[in-house]
Amino acid sequence: MEIQDLSAVRRPVEEALGLPNSHYTDPAQFEAEKKAVLFASWSGLAVAADVPEPGDAVPLSFLGMPLLLLRDKQGQVRVFYNTCRHRGMILVEEPRKIEGAIRCPYHSWCYATDGRLVTTPHVGGPGQNTHDAVKRSELGLIEVRSHIWRDVVFINVSGDAAPFEEVHADLLKRWEEVEKPVYHGGTDSKFTLEVNTNWKLAVENYCESYHLPWVHPGLNSYSRLEDHYNIAEPGQYSGQGTLVYRQLKSHNGDTFPDFDGLSDKWDEGAEYIAVYPNVLLGAQRDHAFAIVLEPVAIDQTIEHIHLYYAAPEIEQGLRARNTQLWKTVFEEDVFVVEGMQRGRHAVGFDGGRFSPAMDGPTHCFHDWVASRYEIANANQSTAAE
Repeated sequence: MEIQDLSAVRRPVEEALGLPNSHYTDPAQFEAEKKAVLFASWSGLAVAADVPEPGDAVPLSFLGMPLLLLRDKQGQVRVFYNTCRHRGMILVEEPRKIEGAIRCPYHSWCYATDGRLVTTPHVGGPGQNTHDAVKRSELGLIEVRSHIWRDVVFINVSGDAAPFEEVHADLLKRWEEVEKPVYHGGTDSKFTLEVNTNWKLAVENYCESYHLPWVHPGLNSYSRLEDHYNIAEPGQYSGQGTLVYRQLKSHNGDTFPDFDGLSDKWDEGAEYIAVYPNVLLGAQRDHAFAIVLEPVAIDQTIEHIHLYYAAPEIEQGLRARNTQLWKTVFEEDVFVVEGMQRGRHAVGFDGGRFSPAMDGPTHCFHDWVASRYEIANANQSTAAE
């Protein structure tokens, strides 16, 4: 694909343009984005709560790639290509418990949950289960580099990104105080939204509070625009914070238990940060959430929302109310991101302008995306020399 000049995107927010229309509408651009942005970074895939017990396995698709999320018999969460090393057959079709080994349904090659190839029936001929040319030690499942933070399973498909702790050192320090054990609320504390929009527009909308008075009038009634502040760390992450977080209360005045040892900042404060490229996190005194954006196509995204608490047992009624509250808030954003997606088909639209006072977090994200293309283009040029 032709290398685009994204210098206008990388200007200071006062002068910058947004990403060109093609980044939201052109399937060829989407293919380029896979490698430059999503494969080369630490992208969100799922949450560890999807595989709560040893042996649990869930087949997933990430940008067309068949992957297998599983918790091995030692309790470690791993990500493998869901592909047999023999003839490329899909290994696991549905979520299930691996009781023994992962058996390929085609020729019955079997793998341990840590990825080792353990049996190869008749590979040397009838009744001969070994062959000198088939070295089991070299033919285990291909593992995708992964890291878990706040229960989100991040993957680096290219395998050459800097360590997660290094890439996100500043964010880890920022949220060091809220780095506590989190407990998934269970089946009633997760939901998905299928949205006809490009995944980047979901990130952009999440980053800023500018839209709050018009899109979230209920939320704005107690958490006003002026109660929020921008978070924008160039080249790293962006989002928003509020100074007036209000705890949900039951009819008896009960609230969720707080995370231990938080400073006064979190009594009425909360932060909502986009971890580039595709994970949206929320931190509050009494619960947290994670949204993993699944880019399905150039104009299709699935939002996987998960709610977490400070204790493993939470009163069901209050928990259900909290899920519904957040579902309502996130559903209110759907018409916005879908509307922006349709708007990107206006040929004369030049990427749009930013409010220097209000859109810093969104510009920060655009600048980061543009920088990923610059790195990819530089690497491509070096390889061609």
